[in-house]
Amino acid sequence: MTAKRVLVAYGSKRGATAGIAAEIGRTLREDGLDAVVLPADDVDDVRGFDAVVLGGSLYAGHWSGKALHCAERNEHYLKHRPVWLFSSGPIDSSAEQHEIPPVPAVARQMERLGAREHVTFGGSITASTPGLIAKAMIRHGKGGDFRNPERIQTWAHHISSELAAAA
Repeated sequence: MTAKRVLVAYGSKRGATAGIAAEIGRTLREDGLDAVVLPADDVDDVRGFDAVVLGGSLYAGHWSGKALHCAERNEHYLKHRPVWLFSSGPIDSSAEQHEIPPVPAVARQMERLGAREHVTFGGSITASTPGLIAKAMIRHGKGGDFRNPERIQTWAHHISSELAAAA
């Protein structure tokens, strides 16, 4: 029996979402799945995958355009396989303290794609994050890395369990 192929695609300008996607992919592989992690811009066709995990960064209440375009490009095929969505977002501990509902753009994608669920993880803006806004936030003490690897791994194990139960 071959392992299920899972695409973990991410759309992010600055890389916090890429780190979450990498952690999800690593955990899915540890669970015995064939997980491929790619930037959403590089995903032209999802037909070679049994399931898809798609993530985007949140900024000012909007989801990454790269993730949205990936979903739109592949909408027909995504409707016919299990899909999970995630966001990297708040630059504070709020994602750890309570469930954050998806922003309207993500909620629309969930409905359009029939996504099983969405989760928001904390974001990351550190001294190594490029960009003027990031530098200003760090200067004013408003940055940090609020991604929780254990929470990300727990969610990825949950996805693995759902895929195993469907087999």
